[in-house]
Formats: sequence, C-alpha cells, structure tokens
Amino acid sequence: MSDELPTAFIRLRLGPEDAHYGGGLVAGATQLKIIGDLITELAMRYDGDEGLFRAYESVEFLAPLYAGDWIEAKGRMVRDGNTSRTCEFEVWKVGQARPDISPSAAEFLEEPILTCRAIGTTVVPKEHQRFPH
Repeated sequence: MSDELPTAFIRLRLGPEDAHYGGGLVAGATQLKIIGDLITELAMRYDGDEGLFRAYESVEFLAPLYAGDWIEAKGRMVRDGNTSRTCEFEVWKVGQARPDISPSAAEFLEEPILTCRAIGTTVVPKEHQRFPH
C-alpha cells in the first residue's frame, strides 16, 4: 500500500429525479450524498473498509445546481489519525442543459463553477483497518 493519501472522483449528470424545488433546482443534500460516496471510496482505498462518516467540519454551498447539470465531485484525504481520516471535497458544475436552444441541447462550460466545498471526517475502527499505515 502506498504511503500517499488517496483521492476520489465522480462525474455524473443530475436528472429530473434530482430536482427538489421549483425551476428544477437541486437540493444541497444531493451534493452531500455524493460527498458521502466520495468519503466512502477514500476509506475503502485507504483502509479496505467503508468506515463511518462522523462529522462535517464545514460545508459551503456556493452556486445552485439544476436538473440537467453535469457535475464533477472530487475528494482527497488530507490527514489520517489513529482511526479518523479528514477529507476535503469540491463539487464543480461542468456542463448544463440548454432547453432555450432545443429540448435536447446541452453544453460543457468553458469555466467550471464551484458549487460546494466541504471538509469532513470519517472513522474506521482499528479492528476494521485491513491495510498497514
């Protein structure tokens, strides 16, 4: 196992099922669910165990997301303790639907938009850690 702390990446399109508010607005909780998947992957890569998301140190919602948007979510472990792992996350809007042009028009953005930034900690009990550190 490498001594380097792991990173994780997810790219996906938000669909109509993700819209929670008027105008196709997506709830911030959707981004937190994606961050939950990232922190699980980070724990799996580092410890061979899914761990348990313990707490958020901070969460900032910086721009809205809508059904039809394409996003990229990135996570990286920045600190490892005996059982805790602190991770940083960013969610970027990289593309969007363009219904003003046609029902199926879409485009990727020239400049991605940071929509969420967060720091969180996961815990992997010592007896569940499968890799030496």
